Amino acid sequence: MNTSAPAATPMMVQYLEIKAQNADALLFYRMGDFYEMFFDDAVAASEALDIALTKRGKHLGEDIAMCGVPVHAAEGYLLTLIRKGFRVAIAEQMEDPAEAKKRGSKSVVKRDVVRLVTPGTLTEESLLDARRHNFLAAYAQVRDAGALAWVDISTGVLQVTPCSRTRLGPELARLGAKEVLLPDALEADLGGLVSDIGASVTALGGAAFDSTAGERRLCDVFRVGSLDGFGSFGRAEISALSGLVEYLEITQRGKLPLLRPPVREAERAAMQIDAATRRSLELTQAMAGGRAGSLLGAIDRTVTSGGARLLERRVAAPSCQLDLIRLRQDAVSFSVEQSRLADDLRSDLRSVPDLDRALSRLALERGGPRDMAGVRNAIAQAAIIAGRMAPADLPALLADSARDLVGHDALLDLLDAALVAEPPLLARDGGFVAPGYDEELDDARRLRDEGRSVIAGMQAGFVADTGIQSLKIKHNNVLGYFIEVTATHADKMHGSEQFIHRQTTANQVRFTTVELSELETRILNAGSRALEIEKRLYSALREAILAEAPRLMALARGLAEIDVAMGLADLARQRDWCRPLLDDSRAFGVAGGRHPVVEEALRSSGAAFVANDCDLTDAPVHLLTGPNMAGKSTYLRQNALIAVLAQMGAWVPAETAHLGIVSQLFSRVGASDDLARGRSTFMVEMVETAAILNQADDRALVILDEIGRGTATYDGLSIAWATLEHLHAVNRCRALFATHYHEMAALAGKLDGVENATVAVKEWDGDVVFLHEVRRGTADRSYGVQVARLAGLPSSVVERARVVLEALEKGEREGGGSRAAVIDDLPLFAAAPPPAPARSHVKPSGVEERLSEVLPDELSPREALELIYELKAVSRGEGAH
Repeated sequence: MNTSAPAATPMMVQYLEIKAQNADALLFYRMGDFYEMFFDDAVAASEALDIALTKRGKHLGEDIAMCGVPVHAAEGYLLTLIRKGFRVAIAEQMEDPAEAKKRGSKSVVKRDVVRLVTPGTLTEESLLDARRHNFLAAYAQVRDAGALAWVDISTGVLQVTPCSRTRLGPELARLGAKEVLLPDALEADLGGLVSDIGASVTALGGAAFDSTAGERRLCDVFRVGSLDGFGSFGRAEISALSGLVEYLEITQRGKLPLLRPPVREAERAAMQIDAATRRSLELTQAMAGGRAGSLLGAIDRTVTSGGARLLERRVAAPSCQLDLIRLRQDAVSFSVEQSRLADDLRSDLRSVPDLDRALSRLALERGGPRDMAGVRNAIAQAAIIAGRMAPADLPALLADSARDLVGHDALLDLLDAALVAEPPLLARDGGFVAPGYDEELDDARRLRDEGRSVIAGMQAGFVADTGIQSLKIKHNNVLGYFIEVTATHADKMHGSEQFIHRQTTANQVRFTTVELSELETRILNAGSRALEIEKRLYSALREAILAEAPRLMALARGLAEIDVAMGLADLARQRDWCRPLLDDSRAFGVAGGRHPVVEEALRSSGAAFVANDCDLTDAPVHLLTGPNMAGKSTYLRQNALIAVLAQMGAWVPAETAHLGIVSQLFSRVGASDDLARGRSTFMVEMVETAAILNQADDRALVILDEIGRGTATYDGLSIAWATLEHLHAVNRCRALFATHYHEMAALAGKLDGVENATVAVKEWDGDVVFLHEVRRGTADRSYGVQVARLAGLPSSVVERARVVLEALEKGEREGGGSRAAVIDDLPLFAAAPPPAPARSHVKPSGVEERLSEVLPDELSPREALELIYELKAVSRGEGAH
């Protein structure tokens, strides 16, 4: 240590003390209108944010690196840092700098961290996607039991479920958690799994997950004597919930968000879907990233933020509870039948603000008058919606939702009377309380506002007295009110005893008078008094809103439920979807099924989707053959997505559908490697297949495509064969199994419950035409050479491939020797005869020759009619020959 270096300044001592308490976060240190960063924080932030790195003095003989961001623009920088994996501690000035000056010239403004910003604790509107949840999760283990709890502090959603270690990855993938809390003892074992799903890992001491202390902590948070009123929670579940609350107290510095009572989700209440299946089926996010191209993107017709978040939860976790599914289906059916009412309600819902997030910001003291206006407008719009629904004979789910929309008249009257129509964003700006609401505030405003007109009158008087037309009365934060004239008129002002000199600048001279100083005092006091009154009223209004928070949250849930039902009904009407029949059987019958995402894409281009049936009821395993590009993968996925849609309570893209509850959904479609973990494409395929075979039960739906294609032919065939037999005999699940191993078709004759199906194609003039139609039976070949030709491979390569294929097939048919012997007999590519010339096309007919001469855009209607008669005559003449 360099003892000869100058001692650190008091401010830098304060900075280092605060930084030491928040060593794992970047420290935003408030200095006036900027958040400054120093030392290593500054270096890291300047690189991450692409902002200039400067220096501020020295510390221990070394330059102090420094960079900063403006306070008013801090949210944008925070978002960038959070997305790049940083945590940020916000240190604010806790007193007016003037107070520090009173204590002495070396006194430092008191500062303290008011909040720790992490990926799972965001609340600002600009940092969040309004249509998606931002979940913070916590995993805990007590002896052999595990549990996962999760919270979205921007909406108050708080849930917990029993969860074994093997289920942790799929559950986190389902939630799309942004940050996961783990006990120190589990970080080494589970940290990698959490990172794999793209979440940030945060380790906490074991005390944070103590279930006994945690139960007391949770009771204090919800102000109850016991958690029994919320349900029956195991020790592991209480431990996970405790970890969440402890972390929120740390990051929010004691200001807990507005949390809904914890809801326990039963272990098998939702369809189990692992991370690989979610990626493969693109449930909530497309492979390319974003919602576009995902199932959620294709079906989302919600018009409110709360409705969009609820729909995402439904897609991510389709229910396995028949009673609940039927309640949701009834709500959609009602909305389909009552189309006019549904359209009117959707129009009303478009004006509903995001009530959940407004409440959360107000609870954390990060809200403002505009959030209060959002609460007011949501209550008012909810009353309109409830009135519109009142005459209807509503199904149970919508009736319950409608009841939650009313009963808030007193709060609505209060907010209507207190707030202006369009309040400012921040309370400190003032001007949000409506005239006539508070007499004391009106008096203060009157003096403040009339003071401005008095100033204008005083200025006119000074101009008249002095004859200086350019004389102005101005104001700044240093001098207050002052009289300003140009330097050329200064002598005239100096000559009068009325005017007192204040300041001289390069071009202006400033004065005051006793009268102006007295008026300034009255005006300034009135303005600050008005602001103080508004701040006091703001606090009172905030308390009034938060006192109604539980009922307002129920209102928000009701609006979201109505929005989802109306949106799904709109989709069903426009796309001609049907209500599926669900029961406890093992049935799986879909007539005229379509892929919802592919059909949506084809619709935009004007093309039609070829619908197909799928019936796994009597033969639960279907072996699907056919060429690449024929639509096998689409067929597999569409039936999996129909199961997801049915169990989330939606209607489905089919003519009819009868499904027994699917407990687990597994998809192994497509090929990719995992080089970062040293896994080839084939290894990834085998790992995912192993997970399916080890976990699938007799209520699962499994879709598999091209198992065993990543290795040698006989190896792959053997693995695929054994996998299908295991699914049939051991897992006993419903399965769609696509393959190019045509030898496996023989299994349909050996195993009861296995049936062959194929995607039909037609050959025409050496090309293959895909019909996209699934039929019973099996394909005799894969048409790979034809597909290669369509892909644009050079004709010489295509023809050579055809020659090799024919030789191999001939050798196999005639049994003339091994494949190696057949290949040895083939001449090398260079020595092979040139490809046969393409077959000459049949001479065009007279009709075709005549049409080739026609330019349709140049034909008049009469000429077009005459052309039809002419072509008909030509056609007749050719027919006579």
